[in-house]
Amino acid sequence: MDNPDRQNLLEAVISAAQQLGLGIEVVQLEPQLGAAREDALIRVRYGDQEVLYAAEVKRGIRPATLGAVTQQLARLGQPALLVTNYVTPPLADALKERGVAFLDEAGNAYLNHPPLLIWVKGQRPKQKNGANPTTRTFNPGGLQVIFPLLCHPEWADRPYREIAQTAGVAHGTVGWVLAELPKLGFMAEVGGKRRLLQPERLLQQWVEAYARTLRPRLLIGRFHTDQLDWHKTLDPGKYGYLLGGEPAAARLTQHLRPGTITLYGPKVEPRFLLDQRLRPDPQGKVEILRRFWKFDDDHQLLTPLPLIYADLVAIGDARCLETAKLIYGDIIARFGR
Repeated sequence: MDNPDRQNLLEAVISAAQQLGLGIEVVQLEPQLGAAREDALIRVRYGDQEVLYAAEVKRGIRPATLGAVTQQLARLGQPALLVTNYVTPPLADALKERGVAFLDEAGNAYLNHPPLLIWVKGQRPKQKNGANPTTRTFNPGGLQVIFPLLCHPEWADRPYREIAQTAGVAHGTVGWVLAELPKLGFMAEVGGKRRLLQPERLLQQWVEAYARTLRPRLLIGRFHTDQLDWHKTLDPGKYGYLLGGEPAAARLTQHLRPGTITLYGPKVEPRFLLDQRLRPDPQGKVEILRRFWKFDDDHQLLTPLPLIYADLVAIGDARCLETAKLIYGDIIARFGR
C-alpha cells in the first residue's frame, strides 16, 4: 500500500479488532478485483468461522459520504469491509442498516456473515497527538481542479492556465494539485505527456470528498415547492442554470422519479422563483448551487456526468444509488476511450 497513512490505519484497526477476539490476517495488499483495485484482502477468523473480505481503508466517514461508501463497496462483488478510524453510534446504526461491514480503530465493529455476527458500537476513539497526514488535493480547490480531468481525462496534459480556467481556480492551485496527483498514483508522464491513472478510483475519492467538503460550500439557496413535476418541461438555460442531481438523471435514464431538484448556476434568479412559485425554505426540496466550472464545450442543459453521479450518491437513498449505477457505467466507458 503506497499511502503510509492508510497502511498505519489498517494496522491500528487490525490491532483493535484483535482485542475483540478476532483473528485477522492481511492476505494481500492492493489486490486487483475485476476492474477495481482494492486496498486489501483480509481474512477474518472467529472461532471456527472464517471470512475473506475485500477491504476499503478510508478516514473520516460522515453521513454525507455514506452513499459513496455504500456504492463503492457494493461494486466489489464479494464480502466487503470498511476499515476506518472512527464510526460514531449513529453512523454505526446507518452502516448496519445498509448491511455494510466495518471495523474501526476504536474497536467498533459490524460483521454479519452467518453464522459469524459481531456488533459493537459506542467505543470512543483514542486521543492522539498531532494531526493525521492530509493532502490538499481533496480539499475544495483541489476538487475543482480534478473535476474537469474526470470529465475529460485527455485534458490532463493541457497547460496549467487552461486547466485553471476550466476549473475556476488560480493558476497556483493547479500547480500543487498536479504535483500531488503523481505521488498519489493518479497521474504519470507517459511519452512526454501527463496522463490520468486509475480514473475510476480517483472518481470515487472525488465523489466522497465532494459531498463532504465542496458541495456544502456551493449551496446558494434552498426553496419549497408544492409539486416537482415542472422539472420535466423546465428549460434551465432560460435562467442561466444547468440541471443536476435527480432531474438530470431522470432525463438521461428515464429511470427515476425525482424527489429533489438540483440546479447549478451563478446566482438565485428571481424570475425562476416567480415562474415556479418557489419560496425560501432551509429544508426545501429545490436547491440552487454555485456553478464552479467553465468548459468550452458546454452546449447542454445538464451538468457533466461525474457531477450528476456525485449528486445522486450524496443523496444516498436506494433509488438514487440504483440510478447512479447506470450513470457510473457510462462514465467508466468514457474513461476507456
